[in-house]
Amino acid sequence: MYSRRAKLATVVAAILLLPPLLSGSATAQAVDVLLSQGKPVVASTVESSSLNGDKAVDGNTATRWASLVSADPQWLRVDLGQPSTVHRVKLNWEAAYAKKYRLEVSDNGTQWSTVYTESAGDGKIDDRTGLVAHGRYLRLVGTERATKYGYSLWELEAFGTADSTGDNQAPTVPSGLTAGAVTATSAALSWAPATDNVGVAGYDILRNGAVVATSESTAFTDSGLTPDTAYTYAVRARDLAGNISSASTGVTVKTAAGPGGGFVLAAAGDIADRCTAADPKCVHPKTAKLVEGINPAAVITMGDNQYDDAHLSDFKSYFDTSWGKFKPIMHPIPGNHETYDDVKYDGYKKYFGAIATPQGQTYYSWNMGNWHFIALDSNDFVKESESAAEPPQLTWLKADLAKNTKGCVAAYYHHPRFSSGDHGDNPDAAVLWKTLVDAKVDLVLNGHDHHYERFLPQNADGKPDPAGPVQILGGMGGMSLYDIHAAHPATAKLIGGTFGVLKLSMTDTSFTSQLVGLDGKVLDSSPNYSCH
Repeated sequence: MYSRRAKLATVVAAILLLPPLLSGSATAQAVDVLLSQGKPVVASTVESSSLNGDKAVDGNTATRWASLVSADPQWLRVDLGQPSTVHRVKLNWEAAYAKKYRLEVSDNGTQWSTVYTESAGDGKIDDRTGLVAHGRYLRLVGTERATKYGYSLWELEAFGTADSTGDNQAPTVPSGLTAGAVTATSAALSWAPATDNVGVAGYDILRNGAVVATSESTAFTDSGLTPDTAYTYAVRARDLAGNISSASTGVTVKTAAGPGGGFVLAAAGDIADRCTAADPKCVHPKTAKLVEGINPAAVITMGDNQYDDAHLSDFKSYFDTSWGKFKPIMHPIPGNHETYDDVKYDGYKKYFGAIATPQGQTYYSWNMGNWHFIALDSNDFVKESESAAEPPQLTWLKADLAKNTKGCVAAYYHHPRFSSGDHGDNPDAAVLWKTLVDAKVDLVLNGHDHHYERFLPQNADGKPDPAGPVQILGGMGGMSLYDIHAAHPATAKLIGGTFGVLKLSMTDTSFTSQLVGLDGKVLDSSPNYSCH
């Protein structure tokens, strides 16, 4: 028989072999991790391309996101990559901080639930703990600025647990990395998709061994490069659980020599009334003088070039005496008045000749620098029947966008999707606008309403979204002006009662716009927008 001491030793040994008891439950609690760093970000606005939303989740407290100085609210949205439980959000504010803000989560990026509200922010580091929030998307919404500037964050950090913690298998390595169009300041890349046991969430783009961007698609254009310089690129895949593949085989490109392909355009719509410079009230000769002063590389017209019925005789008597001098560098499109001729488009086609139909139709595309320009005939999208068939022009547009190799894209047509003028919004153009939004077009120019209106980048629904195009309505080229009404929520600048011409300054990677009034003064200037 064992002694009592021996029995006690046996019991102690058995206890030591048992697994440790778990505090609070019979199963281990998942440890909170940093969910937000390096994840895709969308911001309502950005002050400049160097202050974009990605800078708020890059793990570097020396870089920051800054919104434009504009009306509240402004927001920053982080895609966590998969549904996650968020317990803590840490906000490191720059000097331009939020006095009032809220934190929201969403499963789909559309419907949001508020998880925290701040009404007395002091600009210090806000460490919000004890949160119980679940969703794929996290959004910071600034509702009241504390300064005269916008909102600015050094870093946003979200901590919690991802739902798919059990997935530890990395995606396959992307293959087939190739370089497309390479300019002085940009390089277009594409590759074959990777595969994953759950799903590929996106790709990291590495330039000279360092991650410089992420992409949800299998294509990316790297911009802001130095001319006449060699760069080596690779890509790697990420899955929803954060597993990362090895880097792909690299490809080396060399940018072209030169300053970056900058050029200036002039643009306007709704131009020539039936009058000449002999009449002091005649405006189109005066806007032509503005174009002459801009000295553009090309001239764009946004329709209704000649009033009222756009006969050939009217083009020769009026438009030709002013804007006609720019015909050799002009890229026109028709408006509704060009269809009022006895034979639809007859005067328009005969006056402009091959300039109006360079590809055999009243819609076409052309290139300059690293820009692809798409000239569209929006008369096709003004419904005259109940036919549900896709217009041939829309089929052509989709194919044209698919084969484009330029890094920046602009489209122009007469009837605007959104307008605060007499004609108002044009729902018939919704399918056209959505096609351009989906293709990441950078700039859209319109006429039809006779006023000036510049919008913030918008999505397909007309809501501010930095991933959407900038729409500019420039129907103040010479014909009598229209009244304006309440501005859209996405309107950045609305000016009525003023004639003028758009001056567009383009580089290989960006653009800015100005409205030049009849006295030569700049009445509005846009921020510098980087191409998507």
